[in-house]
Amino acid sequence: MFEIVKLLFDICLFKKGPQELPPSVWLLRLLIAANVSVSFLMLSIRTDWFNSLLQAIVGTLLIVGFSWLMLYLTSKRERFVQTTVTLLGTDALISFFALPGMASMMVGTGVLLAFVVTIALMIWHWTVTGHIIRHALGQSWTFSLGLAFLYILGTYQVMALLFPDVIGVK
Repeated sequence: MFEIVKLLFDICLFKKGPQELPPSVWLLRLLIAANVSVSFLMLSIRTDWFNSLLQAIVGTLLIVGFSWLMLYLTSKRERFVQTTVTLLGTDALISFFALPGMASMMVGTGVLLAFVVTIALMIWHWTVTGHIIRHALGQSWTFSLGLAFLYILGTYQVMALLFPDVIGVK
C-alpha cells in the first residue's frame, strides 16, 4: 500500500502519470472508499455527518462519472480504471493535506495563512488533474488544464445545485 501512496504522491509532483498505477478493480474500490472517507472528514468540519457523507459520496461519483465520460467520448475506455484510480487517489491525498487548513479556518485561528494554503492546494489540485487528463487522453497541457478547470467548475456547480444550504448558495 505504501508503494501506491508513493506513486500517487509522485503523480502529484508531476514525476509520473496514471499509467504507472496498476489497472486493479480492487485498488479502484479501495480508493473509492478512501476518497469518500477523506472527503467525509473534510466536510464534517462544517456540517452534520449525514450531509457530509452524502456530499462525499456524490463528489466521488462525480469523479468516477467524469472519468468514464471523458474516456468514453475519446474512445479510450481501456484507461478507465487507471485514470479513475489516479483521480480518486490524488484527490484524496490533496484533500488530506487540506484538512488542517480547513479546520483552522473553521476554528478561526490563522485564517489568512490557512486561506492562502487552501488556495495553493486548490491550484495544485487543478494542475494535478490536468496532468492526469493529459496522460489519459494524450492531449496538450493547455487542453488538459482547460478540461480540468471545466470539470472542477462543473463539479462545484453540481454540488451547489444539490446542496445549496451547505455550500452557502441561496
